[in-house]
Amino acid sequence: MTTPVTLERAGFTYPDGTRALAPTDLAIRAGETLALLGPSGCGKTTALRIVAGLAEPDPGGRVRFGAEDVTRIPIERRNVGMVFQSYALFPNLDVAGNVGYGLRVRGVPKPERDRRVAQMLAMMRIEGLADRRVDQLSGGQRQRVALARALAPEPRVLLLDEPLAALDAKLRETLRTELAALLRGLGVTAVFVTHDQAEAMALGDRVAVMRAGRIEQIDVPEAIYHRPASRFVAEFVGTLNVLAGRIEGGMLRLPGGTLAAPDLPEGEALVGIRPEQFVLDPEGGLAGRVASAFFLGDRTRLVVEEAAEVPLTVELAGAGPRAGERIRLAARPGAPWRLPAD
Repeated sequence: MTTPVTLERAGFTYPDGTRALAPTDLAIRAGETLALLGPSGCGKTTALRIVAGLAEPDPGGRVRFGAEDVTRIPIERRNVGMVFQSYALFPNLDVAGNVGYGLRVRGVPKPERDRRVAQMLAMMRIEGLADRRVDQLSGGQRQRVALARALAPEPRVLLLDEPLAALDAKLRETLRTELAALLRGLGVTAVFVTHDQAEAMALGDRVAVMRAGRIEQIDVPEAIYHRPASRFVAEFVGTLNVLAGRIEGGMLRLPGGTLAAPDLPEGEALVGIRPEQFVLDPEGGLAGRVASAFFLGDRTRLVVEEAAEVPLTVELAGAGPRAGERIRLAARPGAPWRLPAD
């Protein structure tokens, strides 16, 4: 049975008075993966530590696992699984010993322990590594061992603190896909801390974007990206072109021409448009010059000058214009959109 997690007015202040996390209300649904996303120092790891029992919230704060108040219960009695960026594997134990460590500490009989370890090794596709020392493993293999160890005791809540950050880009992408499938297949309640927006979008059923100790917005990834609640969220998640212009007759007027903006009110406006929301259109109202072009395989990223007061970032599917070419642009339906105030 999966367990919901609730924070009630849970904040954290250091002894010197520095507030790491403002009093926060947060409801994590049973079986969902919630990604805590934000820059360094935003409070996301502090929130994770409070859920884990590694930090106690300020007076008045509460942590609940289901209906149970676990605020004063230490980590070893909360039945949480944790995966750290460093993995924190035991060098004196082989892979099987690491995976079975939590079961052994809980006094699980050896036959049941061996069965559960074999099950976890098979799930992570590392059956052949059972007798190997951890210092003989690759980064990806260590990550799988750390996950298997965290999941072996069947925790009520799985907590992951930037577990992919130490891996190279290609391996990180591969394991991100595997981890997403694993979490959804297990249905365990999970909290995933990251500063990587792609990881948050791929892994989170919902994403909580944090800033300066507060949650700016919590929603499904699509809403975070397309309907940001503040300018901070809009600019932090994905690439954003911020344009200042005047809307007249349903058109946004810029130095290089116009973009259709039929849904925006008349007058001076600060709007946003994502790079992929532009389209090449020989009849488009916005003209510019390609200052640089980067072919990225499935898409081409352009930097376009002269169209607006600042260079525009434009992404097109497949190959695109080359540097020095003049182009005309239009906007897809729904773009541009007025930026929310911070």
